[in-house]
Amino acid sequence: MRDELTVRPMGRVGLPVTPVGIGLAALGRPAYITLGRDEDLGGDRSVPAMRARTWAVLDAALAAGVRYFDVARSYGRAEEFLAGWLRERAIAPGTVTVGSKWGYAYVGDWQMDADRHEVKELSADRLRHQLDQTRELLGEHLSLYQIHSATVESGVLDDKDILAELRELRAGGVSVGLSTTGPSQADTIDRAVEIGLFDTVQATWNLLERSAGPALARAHRSGLGVIVKEGVANGRLTSHAAPAVLAQAARERDLTPDALALAAVLAQPWAGVVLSGAASVDQFSSNLTAIRVDWDTELDERLAVLTESAQTYWTTRSSLQWQ
Repeated sequence: MRDELTVRPMGRVGLPVTPVGIGLAALGRPAYITLGRDEDLGGDRSVPAMRARTWAVLDAALAAGVRYFDVARSYGRAEEFLAGWLRERAIAPGTVTVGSKWGYAYVGDWQMDADRHEVKELSADRLRHQLDQTRELLGEHLSLYQIHSATVESGVLDDKDILAELRELRAGGVSVGLSTTGPSQADTIDRAVEIGLFDTVQATWNLLERSAGPALARAHRSGLGVIVKEGVANGRLTSHAAPAVLAQAARERDLTPDALALAAVLAQPWAGVVLSGAASVDQFSSNLTAIRVDWDTELDERLAVLTESAQTYWTTRSSLQWQ
């Protein structure tokens, strides 16, 4: 493995991370909006089967050098799976960096056809309640706690009770951050920078949705660590649905489309971590080849045709079915 997976400090607080991290959104619950899950997961999505699959991906990631792991209260049993793996593998706190999120609750009851899979509530009461749940599972392993899908219009960044709770958490040694969502991510990122409380921002950036890039560059310059999610656009930039121009460029380089898509993220100078949302060891291995890609101007210009308007991207994302 090349030096790109060497542990390095991220942001002004110097969180120890690797350029590729693991996000467990697709592994902690039986249904999610990622394309191709029937093929990726097969028919057995029982709790034991998903736990075993999660542990296999975590083992492969750790062996490859990955040291950042990302979960959330709404990712079904993801915190539970990660906590069990940390205990079983006797991984001491501080050996890896663990980030989780609060704000959504998983309500799918492990059902594929649930009417609702998650419910959002960005309140101080939910922050306190979910932080207690996260700490019960992850304990001293928790390094970073993030607002899940913050937006300016939600009011969460102006809620004095929430900001006070986050300041207290930060004073106690846990870094605080936020993740963003929707076509106005840039406004949310700039507001977070203005507040001056946050250590990290986690945002969507990929070959289809580049609108947050300038704001993420500003956040990086201000000292925030940048974590990039949805680098393969919930499967739209993988072999399940890759646009022809991406598929062709990947074939020419003997790569998979997902690897080329993640390489685009790694090429951004402000990107601290890009998350692999792999649902299998094979997918993780494919994602990881992104670190070997030599990204250049010609490739960037060739794939620029994939860029959608932010509104188009988020409208398409909202139409994806839980599967």
